[in-house]
Amino acid sequence: MAHLSAASGLVRVRQRLYVVADDELHLGQFDDCGSPTPAAAPGRLLRLLDGELPQGKKQRKAAKPDLESLALLPPLPGCPAGALLALGSGSRPNRETGVLVALDVVGQPNGRMATLDLGGLYAPLHKRFADLNIEGALVVSGELLLLQRGNLADPHSACIRYDWNQIAPWLAGLQPQPPAAKSVQRMDLGHVDGVPLTLTDGTPLHGGAWAFAAVAESTDDSYADGACVASAVGIVLPDGQVRQVHLLHGAPKVEGLAVLSDGSDWVFTMVTDPDDPQQAAQLLQLRLPQDKDTQA
Repeated sequence: MAHLSAASGLVRVRQRLYVVADDELHLGQFDDCGSPTPAAAPGRLLRLLDGELPQGKKQRKAAKPDLESLALLPPLPGCPAGALLALGSGSRPNRETGVLVALDVVGQPNGRMATLDLGGLYAPLHKRFADLNIEGALVVSGELLLLQRGNLADPHSACIRYDWNQIAPWLAGLQPQPPAAKSVQRMDLGHVDGVPLTLTDGTPLHGGAWAFAAVAESTDDSYADGACVASAVGIVLPDGQVRQVHLLHGAPKVEGLAVLSDGSDWVFTMVTDPDDPQQAAQLLQLRLPQDKDTQA
């Protein structure tokens, strides 16, 4: 495999970047040479799910597990040093699988892995959203947040919150049923040239605030790809208010987001999905000043 394409979720753990791609069965692992300059070293692959995907684009799209989200989890039963959680989007019945990857004390996979049937978690969400498409996940202030992505047919994205202490035992396999969502917040991120900006990933900041990536993709549903009209990075305050939305030059289709605090700035690392398996995903950076509501 010469490159990783369709990057859809990004997590930084110490000096390492982890990436899921929505048309792969593996987790990408890359050394991060630091902030402020992204690493260019070759990465490694860790298999998440068994099997092989078809090579044809149409057949691959139909068969893929659509791992759109990657979250860094705090310690939970069986994972005393935390874990990575990859989630299928839920946009099709074969896209309701998750993978829990236990980490060791230095933030590397320790060899323990478990697959999760997300059907019970997603069933109530299918009733709430006509076109479920979970594209981001993160843990903020004792809550697991799932990010529902909108589209032209339903332009509102949403932030779905679960109490971490209630959902952690289910993720660890100790409870047969997941808890109900604590709250669901619809989010209107605005439009660019008539196309709504919709959530593609999120990452925690400080004090309950979090940052998001969003794209304006001209498509009516969660299955079909469309032209990327615009992309943005924004900040959500602890009360759920969208504080800032910064449009990105060139409209790269950003689907993964991680962040570091550097003095009085936030340094965002982003990965892209070019919707073309022949193209490698891009690794990009953006520096923005912190404001008083999100400062470390």
